[in-house]
Amino acid sequence: MKIAIAQINCTVGDLAGNAARILDFVGQARAQSADVLVTPELALCGYPPEDLLLRDDFYRSCDSALRDLAAGIKGITVVVGHPRQVGGKRYNAASVIQDGRVVATYHKHTLPNYTVFDEERYFDADDQPCVFEINGTKLGVNICEDTWDAVAPRAAGKAGAQVLLVLNASPYHLRKQHTRYDVMRERVAETGLPLIYANMVGGQDELVFDGASFVLNRSGAVTHQLPMFKEALAIVTIENGDPLTGEVAAERALEADVYDALCLGVRDYVTKNGFPGVLLGLSGGIDSALTVAIAADALGAAKVHAVMMPSQYTAGMSRDDACKEAEALGVRYSEIAIKPMFDAFEAALAPQFRGLRPDTTEENLQSRIRGTLLMALSNKSGAIVLTTGNKSEMGTGYATLYGDMAGGFAVLKDISKMLVYRLSNYRNSVSPVIPQRVITRAPSAELRPDQTDQDSLPPYDVLDAIMEAYVEHNLGLREIEAKGYSRKDIERVIQLLRISEYKRRQAPIGIRITPRGFGKDWRYPITNKYRHQFE
Repeated sequence: MKIAIAQINCTVGDLAGNAARILDFVGQARAQSADVLVTPELALCGYPPEDLLLRDDFYRSCDSALRDLAAGIKGITVVVGHPRQVGGKRYNAASVIQDGRVVATYHKHTLPNYTVFDEERYFDADDQPCVFEINGTKLGVNICEDTWDAVAPRAAGKAGAQVLLVLNASPYHLRKQHTRYDVMRERVAETGLPLIYANMVGGQDELVFDGASFVLNRSGAVTHQLPMFKEALAIVTIENGDPLTGEVAAERALEADVYDALCLGVRDYVTKNGFPGVLLGLSGGIDSALTVAIAADALGAAKVHAVMMPSQYTAGMSRDDACKEAEALGVRYSEIAIKPMFDAFEAALAPQFRGLRPDTTEENLQSRIRGTLLMALSNKSGAIVLTTGNKSEMGTGYATLYGDMAGGFAVLKDISKMLVYRLSNYRNSVSPVIPQRVITRAPSAELRPDQTDQDSLPPYDVLDAIMEAYVEHNLGLREIEAKGYSRKDIERVIQLLRISEYKRRQAPIGIRITPRGFGKDWRYPITNKYRHQFE
């Protein structure tokens, strides 16, 4: 028997488009004599549909799309993920289609309700297994979170399953594939069933699905591994109830995976939402340098417009480096000097500011002028503005509301400053596009003479480590101190995190690549009097 894995890039709400993609993979699988094709979780409607799942008309549309899809399927069995409403209940479902009709339907047993998942808001849980037979082999169906617990796989095994098919919409974060392997091997060891893991690929708002579908035999060994961040089809041959060894994609460096995740997130957000291109401010600093490289790689140079907006504080080398990178990437490059506008604002505000010393007000004014210029260019061209701030800045509030935070999509929102450096060096290892001076010089917002980021923040290696421990791992202050960081630095970083919540709520969405970003999975109150203590 041959089972095909369809690693498909689905778009939420595009029922016709998703059905067409499924049928395309059906044709490819049938051409390779596959008996069964497995699609990702909710492949018909895309994942996550969020509050579309609260609408009755959405379920009716999905039902209609499923019937139309089924009518086009002949000569192969297809397991397709879709939402289903029946008997007053709503389910995350997977239906088995044969010869133009649905012959069986499975409802997800275990509903995730943590980090970016809130399926308990939308779905009801079921407890009935679904097992069907093809060429003498019985195949059991599970959906994603079902296999992160033992109950549903065991139920499939008790119902006679000999191979477990798992439909997934599992979003990417750092090192997640190793966790998937570990958990799925536990299920294989418990049930004795080989496991076929079909995962979605593509960007959906802040989430990126990495694909990386795989197969484990009864011993828990990987027999097939599909590539990451690409649509793909794999044919798995089952003999004597176990998969034969097939192609296994090589493991790559973490930086390569993260870079590709960011490119896919940008490409799908821009193209799926119909933007003709992107704009960004190119300052000569490392964050904007990495962002423009990602944009060009994701979309092609012709769809990227980089704008340098120098002030009286912009160093000559910043302008030179920005221009050099734009030339290396082949993107459109413009310069708009902001000093005349800054002088006009200062003159207009002079009566109100009389007797007051210059401070961050004047610094922020420069940033807001730049934000206004970019948004004007966006309005005129239709291109979306990419912001360039990183996670370290978003965490500590080292960013200006309505200034460098103005835009539609935050590419580096979940990328710490130290990872920005690693990704920049990785990109230059592919082909040198970021001037080396941008990477080696001290980072600066260039909003006042001789300014550096470390005038206002702890060293980035310290800041990033404390922030990761507190945000991503929920460690307490004493636990962080035990890692060797000073109480002063810990208290300073936590205080900056706390008082910057109101800013983060107004930031554009951005790509999530860590186990916890400042998005769906970060829900701290803005009005908050709780203070962490060293117990």
